Amino acid sequence: MPGNKYSSSNLPGTPRTRLERLLRERELKRFSRDFNEGEGELSSAQDSFSPESSTSWLNNEESLQPLSGARTSHDGGARQDFQASKQRLLVVANRLPVSAVKHGDSWQLEMSAGGLVSALLGVTEFDTRWIGWAGINVPDESGQKTLTEALAAKNCIPVFIEEEIAHQYYNGYCNNTLWPLFHYLGLPQEDHLATTRNFKSQFEAYTKANQCFADVVSKHYEEGDAVWCHDYHLMFLPKYLKERNSDMKVGWFLHTPFPSSEIHRMLPSRSELLKSVLSADLVGFHTYDYARHFVSACTRILGLEGTPEGVEDQGKLTRVAVFPVGIDPDRFIQALELPQVKDIVKELKQRFAGYKVLLGVDRLDMIKGIPQKILAFEKFLEENPDWRHKVVLLQIAVPTRTHVLKYKQLTSQVHEIVGRINGRFGSFSSVPIHHLDCTLDFHTLCAIYAITDVALVTSLRDGMNLVSYEFVACQAANKGVLILSEFAGAAQSLGAGAILVNPWNVAEVASSIGYALNMSADEREKRHHHNFLHVTTHTSQGWAETFVSELNETIVEAQLRSRQIPPPLPIEAAVDRYACSNNRLLILGFDATLTEPLDALWRKGNQIKELKHKIRSDLREPLRKLCDDPKTTVLVLSGSNRNALDNNFGDFNLWLAAENGIFLRATMGEWMMTMPENTSMDWVDSVKHVFEYFTQRTPRSHFELRETSLIWDYRYSDAEFGRLQARDLLMHLWTGPISNLSLDVVQGSQSIEVRSVGVTKGAAIDRILGEIVHNKGMKEPIDYVLCMGHFLAKDEDIYSYFELMLPSETPTSSSSQVPTPFGTPTAGSSAAPLKKQHSLSPGKKSSFIGDSMLDPMMGADRMSLLEGSSLINLQAENYFSCSVARKRSKSRYLLRSSDEVLELLRGMANHC
Repeated sequence: MPGNKYSSSNLPGTPRTRLERLLRERELKRFSRDFNEGEGELSSAQDSFSPESSTSWLNNEESLQPLSGARTSHDGGARQDFQASKQRLLVVANRLPVSAVKHGDSWQLEMSAGGLVSALLGVTEFDTRWIGWAGINVPDESGQKTLTEALAAKNCIPVFIEEEIAHQYYNGYCNNTLWPLFHYLGLPQEDHLATTRNFKSQFEAYTKANQCFADVVSKHYEEGDAVWCHDYHLMFLPKYLKERNSDMKVGWFLHTPFPSSEIHRMLPSRSELLKSVLSADLVGFHTYDYARHFVSACTRILGLEGTPEGVEDQGKLTRVAVFPVGIDPDRFIQALELPQVKDIVKELKQRFAGYKVLLGVDRLDMIKGIPQKILAFEKFLEENPDWRHKVVLLQIAVPTRTHVLKYKQLTSQVHEIVGRINGRFGSFSSVPIHHLDCTLDFHTLCAIYAITDVALVTSLRDGMNLVSYEFVACQAANKGVLILSEFAGAAQSLGAGAILVNPWNVAEVASSIGYALNMSADEREKRHHHNFLHVTTHTSQGWAETFVSELNETIVEAQLRSRQIPPPLPIEAAVDRYACSNNRLLILGFDATLTEPLDALWRKGNQIKELKHKIRSDLREPLRKLCDDPKTTVLVLSGSNRNALDNNFGDFNLWLAAENGIFLRATMGEWMMTMPENTSMDWVDSVKHVFEYFTQRTPRSHFELRETSLIWDYRYSDAEFGRLQARDLLMHLWTGPISNLSLDVVQGSQSIEVRSVGVTKGAAIDRILGEIVHNKGMKEPIDYVLCMGHFLAKDEDIYSYFELMLPSETPTSSSSQVPTPFGTPTAGSSAAPLKKQHSLSPGKKSSFIGDSMLDPMMGADRMSLLEGSSLINLQAENYFSCSVARKRSKSRYLLRSSDEVLELLRGMANHC
């Protein structure tokens, strides 16, 4: 990839498959690390652990690049090369990893708390820059300048947001709307109209804040950078970044749960947020459940197709993957060896001698389940009197959002429960619950982890919860037991060694506490081994490396896919060639080409009335001008039935080909048949009852019996259920009623069609053109062809039909350069003159094209006419095949929607 020195895909001989590339890249990283470790330890200032070294990448430029060439040694050149190969990573999050406090004219920076900061502490693989909101209002330019300079020393870049916008963005939309919804707490209740207005203003502030982030990222972005957006605060950021630079590598990661589609669809701005996130190249989640919910929401709400790789929208694939976050375990393991930590451990062991220690470390938040946890501990003491005065619960509740009423009420509730239990089971010498409303320093926290016997992580809903990881990392000696909520993301990672509980089931949690306290040493050892192995191998650095590697590979795959996507149609060139030609042929599809865009139909509520597509009103005038031009022949070629085409184009002077070319007529003439040999419907009864059955069991689906085919359509059904039913239907058809019949099963995006073998638009076009040339009495060869439509893959053989008519690029004999006449059979087709005959449907006038019913003399005259005066003389620059709203196509060019079709036809009509 251009500008990406980090990706191993630039190396000669790199394997081409995704898995091979990722494995090769991992080996190269491991080699680089082993090489540098083998050359010696880091500088003496980092030989032993210290709190400062845990945040080394924030301290200064040198610590961010510990392998820089400034370290003079015989391997300095190799180290410089390795450093130069580091990819720049722009981490974009709501808050910076440091907090700024102003003292006079200078700023003091302090380390911020938070799971994301902890997760990225050990990441040194990348040349990292952190972009985030400063967290304070700095209205004056001089203050912004000095703060920017102070943060630059920490490799941090601030985003400045106006105070009122920041308040409505963060405290309003983020914390009052998105956070509760994503944690299954629902949306705030609207009790009066002003509330609704507040929601609207908060959403507007949210979009403006995301624009501010996009402005700063775009300013500091360099080619080859990976931009990693984090969390629900920045769901619009991928869209805004891609609008500024479509080549930017953008990943988005959610650190909270993503709710089921039934919860997410409650959000008024549900579609806008999903579409914005889908602008990213890679979307990451902690667990498979969250990823599955996201794909389901995109499928059910947006109507997009979910695949094993992600979400696809008209050929554009947004990859969705699972990346369980970890911690830097060495930071905790090494901390236990520090003298100050050992002193605290000794003091705590003396303080709680003779007691089993239970530990809870949580933010004082509604989703952490602190009241339920304490009630479970009370039930345990109530049912196990032998354990009273032998066990103690240390509950550390870190204060958060102390100014919000609900959080104040939660604090009061917890204090009330703790006081009641301590009064009931406590004594003058001891109390069963030690509740602390404070934040502990790192050393004290590690010491408490180390002496704990049972950790209680009982969140009601949690994105991951790294407290469980930190506890396991500090338990090498004690082999403590982890009781873990099944609603925490960590349950999918540490479930093998933890005791999983439903935190709402107080009795179950109380029983698990008893089981953990009485667990044998052997079982404790085995459970700890499982968890410790996972924590030490799935680190935060590995998490970041894996995400960025997958992002790089996603870009490579997108580039490979884009090579198979036709380029956009040069509309001006197509119009200019049209104006310069003398005999033009326009072959137009109907559905999604001359009708309203597909997404417009979806927005109108999926009503059944929309099944009857109508030509766009703004297309009627330019299409009429083209039809009335004597130098232009217009053919509408569609899979729709005859009535649909008659109703839409009966007043135009053009040709209509219905049911994929089986039926043909000029609007001033009668319907005739082009391929009577493929019109047998003896099979219809065996398929019809299958379609009826699946229509009954699939709500909002329907089937249509046409004169030459049978179609089951499920576009208005639930997207996931419709696909499952379609898969079942296909299996039944292939193994059942049509397994031995000469029928094709054609699968569309949201439909299944059964038709006779050989019925395609490409197979019919040869005979259709023969009749058009004869009927119009063409004397001058056609020298311009535009063929465009939203055709199924099976019907795209119409594009290749005209490719065969183009002159060869290699020199050939003069005899081989004679243009092929219309009506002359080509590979896979059988052209013949015409004669009228009875219709398949009684009561309708129709005719068919076929040899068997012709008068021999009349047939000879007709073929003579075709061969003598109607020849194709088509040059490559005058042939335009275009797929409409279908990126995976064999066509030469692409039109993204019927809006571009309108632009093209208007341009042509101006030259009529």
